[in-house]
Amino acid sequence: MHSRSTMEQSAVAEVNCPESEEKTTTKEVTESGKRKSEETGDAEKKGRGKKRRGAGGKKLRPGERYVPPPQKRNPGVSFCKEHFDETDYYFDGGLRKVRPYYFDFKTYCKGRWIGKSLLEVFKHEFRAETMEYYHRAAKEGRIRLNDTPVEDLSVVLRNNDLMKNTVHRHEPPVVGRPLEVLVDDGEVLVVDKPASIPVHPCGRFRHNTVIFILGKERGISELHTVHRLDRLTSGVLMFARTLETSQKLDQLVRDRQVEKEYVCRVEGDFPDGELVCEEPILVVSFKVGLCRVDPKGKECRTVFQRLSFNGKTSVVRCLPLTGRTHQIRVHLQYLGFPILNDPIYGSSAWGPHRGKGGQVDKSNEELLQALVEEHRSQESLLLLDIPDDAVGIEQESGKNKTSGKVDTSDGTSELHTSGEIHQSDAQGPTGCSSGSETVDKVSQICTDPNANNTSLESEADKSAGNLTKATTQPETRDNLCSECKLDRADPTEKELIMYLHALRYKGPDFEYSTRSPDWAKEDWVETEWSLPDAD
Repeated sequence: MHSRSTMEQSAVAEVNCPESEEKTTTKEVTESGKRKSEETGDAEKKGRGKKRRGAGGKKLRPGERYVPPPQKRNPGVSFCKEHFDETDYYFDGGLRKVRPYYFDFKTYCKGRWIGKSLLEVFKHEFRAETMEYYHRAAKEGRIRLNDTPVEDLSVVLRNNDLMKNTVHRHEPPVVGRPLEVLVDDGEVLVVDKPASIPVHPCGRFRHNTVIFILGKERGISELHTVHRLDRLTSGVLMFARTLETSQKLDQLVRDRQVEKEYVCRVEGDFPDGELVCEEPILVVSFKVGLCRVDPKGKECRTVFQRLSFNGKTSVVRCLPLTGRTHQIRVHLQYLGFPILNDPIYGSSAWGPHRGKGGQVDKSNEELLQALVEEHRSQESLLLLDIPDDAVGIEQESGKNKTSGKVDTSDGTSELHTSGEIHQSDAQGPTGCSSGSETVDKVSQICTDPNANNTSLESEADKSAGNLTKATTQPETRDNLCSECKLDRADPTEKELIMYLHALRYKGPDFEYSTRSPDWAKEDWVETEWSLPDAD
């Protein structure tokens, strides 16, 4: 259990709700210090004789393009009804699906983009789409610079330029099981999170997240995260209803006064008795959320106990005594018993030993590349929670500086800072980042604010938010949308379920638990499981 993620903290500074978005107006002051608006009520006189100035108050040169100042931040706004009403759910084959909708992604100009044309930036930084797509999108008015449609992509970017791109957004389906509320007492909200559903908007997910499901179906908003579970992990998920409660729980986490119990199903015959693993864990990639046992890693300790064995797989009780990124998953891989359906630590990309005993005959860069290539060949990059066009991500592995965050046992790294959940679809203007812009968000990531990371999380303080408005056209196809041209098969059980479940969270004055999942039964076999129909 842990506190709010880096992405959420940065999103607090970057997001404005459309309903209360502040409009920045230029106010000039006379020599006496009085505002012109106070000197006259004549609107025409107010603007008469003004000279438009560029960034920094400099006069514009002939032919120079005006760039407005960054929008004022409004840190007190979280997701609201206007966000929840962007589109609708429907259920099909046991899956919760989201109807495609139009959505505005936006980002401020990065420092390395200054002096480059929009065309250059799209070509080298956002390779999810072809150059033909961007030219067509510009002609249709979908690409805007400082709220002005851009038809000529040769326009040169300047500091503080605000880029917007309207996309036809498709979200991956998730398990259609209802989100069960275990406790809601006005101070704490506890839910039993199904596997496959992210906690909050990340990557390609927005409406198919716990936060949006609670908002859309139960009208619940303004929650504070206490801890987070990976998208593929199920079980106890806690939110604080008030800032005071959030701060109290954060302190309990800091003081390690919260007991966490997980249950998982692993490959093979796990040893009887209690087994303790104390191998240090190092974060290899903050974008993919990849970790490995390494002497340079952080100290950690996990206690394991076998509960049952069905001849092929074992059910194991897990007690993480520290809270490192992917701690349970990494320690089980090291012991030679990876969690069933773990797309990262059960992967053959680790080599013939699959990381057992720390045996990995690959550099960090080679390991990252092997993981991406394996999932790309299986068309399952979604399992890594990175875009389909992820290229060059292996170059990111060198940027694993210490982040100063408190890691978590279930696979993420979070800051111990209280605050509300705010929107955080911080992707590039294409809605999908390329190579150096690959953004995993928080599904399986701990973003390093000290690294030379160019993803939007690390520069979120430059942004005023990523949502303008999204509109729903349920039954239409978009003429520019590449997703509309694809016939994607529904995900399989392996792509939706990782057999790791948060069973119980206990503090000095609280204890929250869920029922044990069906796959944890002693006589369970994998072939018996299937997606349940939605109620």
